[in-house]
Amino acid sequence: MATATPITTPAQDTLALVGRILIATLFIPAGWGKLMGFAGTVGYITSAGLPLPQVAAAIAVIVELGLGLLLLAGYKTRIVALVMAIFTVATAVFFHNYWAMPADKVMSNQMNFYKNLAIAGGMLAFAAFGGGRFSIDRK
Repeated sequence: MATATPITTPAQDTLALVGRILIATLFIPAGWGKLMGFAGTVGYITSAGLPLPQVAAAIAVIVELGLGLLLLAGYKTRIVALVMAIFTVATAVFFHNYWAMPADKVMSNQMNFYKNLAIAGGMLAFAAFGGGRFSIDRK
C-alpha cells in the first residue's frame, strides 16, 4: 500500500525552518561552550553525581553541537529531534531536579525543568512532522 506524500503550505515550511533555527540557537552555542570548556562541563556533571562524567560530557557535546547542526540543516530531522527530545528530558531530570533542591534554588530550577519539557515537546513535533520543505530531508 502506497503512502501519500504530505502536502504542506509555504507558510508551514517557512515556520518549520524558523522553528529549527530558533531551537538550534539554543543547542549549538551550548554544545560549543561545552566543547571549549570540556573540563568545566565534566566537573559540573561530576557535581551532579552522574556516572562516567567524561562520557556524559562527550554525549552532551555530540547532541547539542552535532545534532543541533543536523537539526538546523534539516538532515534526518525526525530521528535527530527524537534523540534531542530524550536528551532534553534527561537533562531536566538530572540537572533541574527542583524537588530535591534547597528552597533558594527551587524556583529557577523548576522553571528550567518545565522549559526543558517544552523544548522536548517542540522536538517531538519535529519528530512527528519532519523539518519541512526547506530541509536537506526534502531535497
